[in-house]
Amino acid sequence: MGEHLELESYDGHRFDAYAASPSGKVRGAIVVIQEIFGVNAHIRRVVDDFAAHGFRAIAPAVLDRAERKVELGYDEAGVARGRELVAKVGFDNALRDVSTTVVHGRRGGCKIGVVGYCWGGTVALLSNTRMKLPAVSYYGGRTMPFLHEVPGAPLMMHFGRRDPIIPPEHVAKIRAAFPKADVHEYEAGHGFNCEQRADHDARAARIALDRTLAFFAQHLG
Repeated sequence: MGEHLELESYDGHRFDAYAASPSGKVRGAIVVIQEIFGVNAHIRRVVDDFAAHGFRAIAPAVLDRAERKVELGYDEAGVARGRELVAKVGFDNALRDVSTTVVHGRRGGCKIGVVGYCWGGTVALLSNTRMKLPAVSYYGGRTMPFLHEVPGAPLMMHFGRRDPIIPPEHVAKIRAAFPKADVHEYEAGHGFNCEQRADHDARAARIALDRTLAFFAQHLG
């Protein structure tokens, strides 16, 4: 279903992306922003799933700015390496590549939104506040420094109540900072949407996906 692309950001940086399109009518376009582990098998599956639900989806390999072809495992070594890479890339560079991907995804006049996971969940939030895009943030673990920013479009956020990275007091502060956001909590841990993680929770993932699809159907359709 999917295809591998190469895109060029406005600063001349070239990066890979994985994209998939629905077989029938396109309901809108979605930029899928990875975790710290690269555009790996899990993220490609997420892209394919959104395409199966009628959305053109594309995941930019934002870690290409630090290292190309990154696909890390969900183990201690993968976490450590992923943290090093996202520190090198930074949020500003990630947003440059998201912006380029948005331009590509809007071809044909598609309305476009953003969804991100873990580190990508925070990038999705910043795409909302700075680029005015409808966004869904899954367990954005680096969101706390950005609570002063103002949402510029509809915003949905998903969190696990057993997430040690985002404790309940952080979620409460996020709710207070973004009172118009649609915030959901689940009896799950961090990364509950990812089938490759120990914290994967199929029920929470299904409910969150249903809410996410309804969100994008409303704001992109």
